[in-house]
Amino acid sequence: MKTRLVALLVALAVLALTACGGSQGGAVSAPSQAIGNIDINPQPRDNVRDGGDLRLPMEQIPNNFNIDQLDGASVDLGSIDSVVLPMMFLGTPDGGLRVDTDFLTSAAITSTAPQVVTYTINPKANWSDGTPITWRDFQANWQALNGRNPAYEVSYTNGFDHIGSVTRGADDKQVLVTFARPYAEWENLFSPLMPASAMSTPAAFNTSWKTGIPITAGPFTIDSIDQVNQTVTIKRDPRWWGTPAKLDRIIFRVYEPTAEPDALANNELDYFDIGANLDSLRRAQKTPGVVVRNAPSREYSHLDLNGASGSPLADLRLRQAIAQGVNRQEITTRMIGQIVPNAVPDGNHLYVPGTKDYRDNSGVLPYDPAHTQQVLDSLGWARRGNTRVKDGKPLSLRLVYAQDPGNQNIAQSVQNELGELGVTVVLQPYPPNEFFPAIKRGNFDMTLFVWQGVANPLSTSVAIYGRPIGNNVRENYARVGTPEIDTLFAKGTSELDDTKRADIGNQIDRLIWQEAHSVVLYARPGAVAERANLANFGASGFADTDYIDAGFMK
Repeated sequence: MKTRLVALLVALAVLALTACGGSQGGAVSAPSQAIGNIDINPQPRDNVRDGGDLRLPMEQIPNNFNIDQLDGASVDLGSIDSVVLPMMFLGTPDGGLRVDTDFLTSAAITSTAPQVVTYTINPKANWSDGTPITWRDFQANWQALNGRNPAYEVSYTNGFDHIGSVTRGADDKQVLVTFARPYAEWENLFSPLMPASAMSTPAAFNTSWKTGIPITAGPFTIDSIDQVNQTVTIKRDPRWWGTPAKLDRIIFRVYEPTAEPDALANNELDYFDIGANLDSLRRAQKTPGVVVRNAPSREYSHLDLNGASGSPLADLRLRQAIAQGVNRQEITTRMIGQIVPNAVPDGNHLYVPGTKDYRDNSGVLPYDPAHTQQVLDSLGWARRGNTRVKDGKPLSLRLVYAQDPGNQNIAQSVQNELGELGVTVVLQPYPPNEFFPAIKRGNFDMTLFVWQGVANPLSTSVAIYGRPIGNNVRENYARVGTPEIDTLFAKGTSELDDTKRADIGNQIDRLIWQEAHSVVLYARPGAVAERANLANFGASGFADTDYIDAGFMK
């Protein structure tokens, strides 16, 4: 379920995967993964009944309900925000974007020297407290997220740091955003838009939404947040000025991924994300009243290598050697080979397979265990039986991941592959709610999780692959970067020509591979299981989910 357009990639704490070994039987055919494909049981609104609750799983209660705050970025919160907060643009099935006309009547570049984007806000758009949505909300979002005040604990600044001013246009419902430097992927900005009150001071930004969302603007609003029962309930908002939602409520409840098939079979859930879980796929296929839908996914799994100063992998040659000792094809085949025929690894950190700008750049750092052995020897890591030792210390790396069967399977593969080369890999699973705090502190040598992409990936990758700013790593948990990568990011985000910008993006990706920042593993399948009578909802592919028309068949 893809919902957030502000940041390129939002981390998933858990991989809902299981091993797909030969003992589990023959291959399972999956629907088309072609770009532009969606599988949501599209129905006219007249065929969808009014009312009902849609019950969805989530991985954890957000640590902060401000998605722009460092502790708030998560796919779960993105799903909630997409129906309770303003989104300027929405993803389309072909991977593009369209204006969300419920919030904007128009948005366009109205000048190129300097670059000015003019937003015209829907006259009916108001916050849930009755305050009109105006240019002041845009201004407050920019001032909080531009990086100029370090007291704002932001997860990213990309794009907002290019803006020189945000001012009033013809009236309070028109916004003039003037860029000090050209910014090509400006459509990524201001989604979701936060109310000015939440962005006005660092204290408000960091803490006032820590336990809830006090102000909304969307077809749904917050009904309740139950920390004890790990549930977030949103309800249809009668103050909504757009087309009314069909559903009465959407209920998000925390479930362990392994418990989701039973919950769907027991009528506790209406949907869950199968991803690459072959067992869950087969369970869903055998559950009465349940269908499997599939479309491409923007999610991909990867292995980050901590290159921070003082860490075991701070040395570039050692980091590269470790990366080249990981068999990406073996892991891909094991994890998704029985769901995706002839599955191949993902080869790009920025562009998702199936999109027009994707290039497989992994040949920069190919799997080569023999070369890994040679480099380890040259670095003084001598083989002593099954372990490599230097200065009396073994080469031992801690692999940190959120507790989940899929993560466990990938981690064991990495452990076995590097173990054959004399590298000891210590597996350290964390409860999902403790995982991200650990990696944000840098408490790992290697780590596994999933990123989720958006339509314009270049500018929003800066927070992940750009060098940390002092102690602020942003989302660059590997702490790896170079001045050349930063320079290319600056050049690419200012390039208005789409073809040239994509070429720069692929140059950046090759450098990211060269720096062994992270090892991209595979694009996660987009298969989902849901009630057969659920309409306009399911495997939405590269598009954003339309919760207004979603509901149950009459």
